[in-house]
Order: sequence, then structure tokens, then C-alpha cells
Amino acid sequence: MTLDLFTTLDIVDDDVSAVVDAYLADPTPGSVAFGDGFRIDPAVAVASHPFARTLIDQPWADTGLRRAAIRAAILLAEPERV
Repeated sequence: MTLDLFTTLDIVDDDVSAVVDAYLADPTPGSVAFGDGFRIDPAVAVASHPFARTLIDQPWADTGLRRAAIRAAILLAEPERV
């Protein structure tokens, strides 16, 4: 999972933030590059994370809460090594 890549420094916090930003800018499916040789589809990560999937569509959820949910989904997802 993405979270494991922090221990090897293959990704850093800025990499995850960039993926969150990419998803917020365009939530349609599509892989994005991040870290040292990885790709991830943030739309798939959000869709497979029950909390994030539910929260994204809630009108009461502010931007900070949405960002946190998307980040959690990305950290728990399995990125692809390229």
C-alpha cells in the first residue's frame, strides 16, 4: 500500500498531496505518476475506500474533510510500480 512507501522514502508527503490535488482538479479515472517510479489512479482509490466514497458526495463536507478522506484512500491504495 502507499503508506508502506513512506518507510522506504519512495514517496514523501508532497507526492501524496499532489495526487490529492490532481483528484480534486479532475476526479475522472486516470492514473497519475507520483513518487519514485509509481502510478496510482486516485479515482479508483476513492471508489474502493468506503468512507471516502461516501464523504465525497456529502454537501456538508468541507474541502479539508474531503482532502483528508481522499488522502486516506490514497494511502491505503496499492500503487503500481512503473
